[in-house]
Amino acid sequence: MADKTYKIGISGSYGGMNLGDEAILQSIIAQIRSSIKAEITVFSRVARDTKDRHDIEKVVDVRNLSINEIKPEIASLDVFILGGGGLLYDADVKFYLREVKIAQELGIPTMLYAIGAGPLNNAASQSLVADVLNHVDAITVRDVDSRHLLESLGVKAEITVTADPAFLIRPEPLPEGTLIREQLTSDKPIVGMSVRELGVAAPDLDMQKYHMLLANAADFMVDRFNADIVFVPTERKNQDIQLSHAVISQMLKPHRAHVLKGKYTPGQLLNIMGHFQFAVGMRLHFLIFAALQNVPFVALPYASKVKGLLGDLGLDMPPIELVNAGRLIAHLDHSWDLQGPLREQIQEKLPSIQQRSKRSNTLLLDLLKKHSN
Repeated sequence: MADKTYKIGISGSYGGMNLGDEAILQSIIAQIRSSIKAEITVFSRVARDTKDRHDIEKVVDVRNLSINEIKPEIASLDVFILGGGGLLYDADVKFYLREVKIAQELGIPTMLYAIGAGPLNNAASQSLVADVLNHVDAITVRDVDSRHLLESLGVKAEITVTADPAFLIRPEPLPEGTLIREQLTSDKPIVGMSVRELGVAAPDLDMQKYHMLLANAADFMVDRFNADIVFVPTERKNQDIQLSHAVISQMLKPHRAHVLKGKYTPGQLLNIMGHFQFAVGMRLHFLIFAALQNVPFVALPYASKVKGLLGDLGLDMPPIELVNAGRLIAHLDHSWDLQGPLREQIQEKLPSIQQRSKRSNTLLLDLLKKHSN
């Protein structure tokens, strides 16, 4: 494998909509480049953004091309990768599996890379997933619940549980003056918080309820811990900024909270997370970044992917629909007092998760080797 340059295609929710997805792509690219010589083509939803962000040879504007226009782009590849991230859900599964089916028809090896699955309640979606995935050459998923769901839908192909590729990214330097501009030099404890919109991954969220939960939690931490609150938007193009301000507007002490203003790379955001003493939030990659910086956190699990992260780290929290203000505040108070043990627990669990995360790249290399012979 050492002398050959492999042509690798990667498709997913890429194009600058979500820093978590960009962290996934950044990690996949870095692992590939550290292992083999590769020409990488990314099938992106916003081609210019992807080209500007990542070290790749080519970007395909996948949303604006027909099947016949996409075929030549896939036909030249040595492997087509779908992933990572939570791509197999009712609203968009047909779109994301389109290129996988094309690759299969063209005889190009296919791989699902650290995928998340669900919700998949539509019968047509379920049938499509089973049909396509049973002809995929390698499947890795990022959590046990995704494997169980796919198996329940009739996927007979081997499914390996690895971990989210974002567990392997590293902090990057911040632009000069960032800490001052973002008010991260306070002598008070700083608590990072994250919100999310309803969306396809969380269709049943009660927006009013969880906004009030977070506002109450923020006020409690201001009063009890003398903390300043910093909201971290990871989907700037969607509603994270507006939703963060909506929570702040319900606080009794809104002057002690603000929203990050700058646009950052995943590695830079990871750097910023290291300046928090504690974190409270919903978004998976916000919580992963907290873990990577060994910041104790309390999660509000709205989906199985967050529950899976808590399970991997040996942490406990009931799903958001079972959490009221009293229970959340009690949990925050208890967790704040246990910051030392929580840090030790994260430090202990993280290496094995990161080792699992590398497994997806190992299986990709095995697939390339198999089809090179």
